[in-house]
Amino acid sequence: MSTTLTRTRAGVGTDDGADTAVRPVTARRAPWPYRAATALRRVVTGGAALLWPALVVVPVYWLVVTSLRSGTDFTTASPLAPPGHPTLANYRTVLDGDFATYLLNSAVVTVATVVFAVVAALMAAFAIVRNSGSRWSRVTFRLFLLGLAIPLQAVIIPVYLLIIRMHLYDSLAAIVLPSVAFALPITVMILVSFLRDVPRSLFEAMVVDGAGDWRMLVSLAAPLARPALVTVAVYDGLQVWNSFLFPLILTQSGDKAVLPLALTLYRGQFGIDVPATMAAVVLSTLPMFVVFVLARRQLVAGLTAGFSK
Repeated sequence: MSTTLTRTRAGVGTDDGADTAVRPVTARRAPWPYRAATALRRVVTGGAALLWPALVVVPVYWLVVTSLRSGTDFTTASPLAPPGHPTLANYRTVLDGDFATYLLNSAVVTVATVVFAVVAALMAAFAIVRNSGSRWSRVTFRLFLLGLAIPLQAVIIPVYLLIIRMHLYDSLAAIVLPSVAFALPITVMILVSFLRDVPRSLFEAMVVDGAGDWRMLVSLAAPLARPALVTVAVYDGLQVWNSFLFPLILTQSGDKAVLPLALTLYRGQFGIDVPATMAAVVLSTLPMFVVFVLARRQLVAGLTAGFSK
């Protein structure tokens, strides 16, 4: 069955418009360049949609497969081929060493940095939002934003000298303090953006009830900002967990090493034990992977909170 599109014009030939003229209307086909551009855009979009998972999955697959190979299998087999004889010897080698110490050091540094950074940033963001009309509030917020433009490598020597003068060198505190300082700018920026969306009427209602700033911070701002708090906590945790420069410069003893620094220890006199190193990398990523899985809902809610309007 075919459908014919018609257009009727009234009032042709008579005064009362009873006589009508029917003209067929044909749909105009899009020009060839437009159709070619549309097809090309679909191909590029589909290719990118397939390429992105490949860029993520293939390295992870190679990482896991390599960690299950023996030294001989690693040097002879194809990199992406399944291991001929899977073995957990590399994992036993890693766990028989000081991996537990490195894991504990990383956990202590990460948790301490996240707690101090998030708590301090929440208080700073609350003060900035509550006094948004103040000139000093705007200046303070801009100073935090200025911290985003300072690269870590540019201040590593002053930080090193400061840690030496504070007698904190070769301690976990030497890693925590500068890590908190560099985590504050982005954390404050995200929390300020989130708290600005909280209706001012809620704060005014608590003021009428006689609530002070501390009560508003604890009872109102913190619960409402929970998605944003989880987001910045996960982000800051990832940055600190993967930090390499501060532990390298500010610590020296093996018992103060964290996981990124400890991965460099899996090298011998004539080369690197790649399968054992990959096993250590797999074990190093598991804690943050578990945290991400448990906090994924709050993380997505925090990332999309600013786009809900």
